Amino acid sequence: MQHIRLVNTRLSVQKNLAPGNDVNNRICFFNMLNIKTNKMKYLLLLVALTTQLVSYGQKVKSDKSSTKFFSSAMLEDITATTTKGVSVINLETGEIAFRIPIQSFEFEKSLMQEHFNEKYLESDTYPYATFTGKITNWQQGIDMPNAMAKGVMKIHGVEKNIQVEGSITSAKKLKIKAVFPVKVAEYGIEVPSLMFQKIAEVVEVTVEYEYPTHEN
Repeated sequence: MQHIRLVNTRLSVQKNLAPGNDVNNRICFFNMLNIKTNKMKYLLLLVALTTQLVSYGQKVKSDKSSTKFFSSAMLEDITATTTKGVSVINLETGEIAFRIPIQSFEFEKSLMQEHFNEKYLESDTYPYATFTGKITNWQQGIDMPNAMAKGVMKIHGVEKNIQVEGSITSAKKLKIKAVFPVKVAEYGIEVPSLMFQKIAEVVEVTVEYEYPTHEN
């Protein structure tokens, strides 16, 4: 099915090419194809997230996100942030899913970003970190300073059952925030012993997501 869609995309792009200049047409073709392919990948991502929430109900996608991790070691503190994470929540059941592209994390030092992707997280092989679970004490439409989520987090191809406490506010927009520790060794992430003075064995992860409500 995806092959058929890509073929149709190429045909629609070709209709917009001007006759004559083959070089410019080729550049135009690939630029337009990349734009449409990226849109298709994004839609497929949203479908994948939505289908993870198996219960029926009103599901909404996050419209703003921030995911940050902080490593504090003897010789160096490291912070990386991304705003490319996507989440879907079922407003009736409290089921929730997150997907975060690993390569979207931005570091202050480009060399650390390169090592993070190539040596530690191996983001070409494991491109996403995900969480699928449920807010166990979910109550729609009220603030929840002690919200509790349970589910499965997957990082570096390794799945772990986790429980995370956070806060939820419901004024105008639904806002979720949680801060929790992640032990890198539990997810098969190998850090050389010589690097432990620069990279902590436990990193602090902060997630902040905003969602429209059914009233918006």
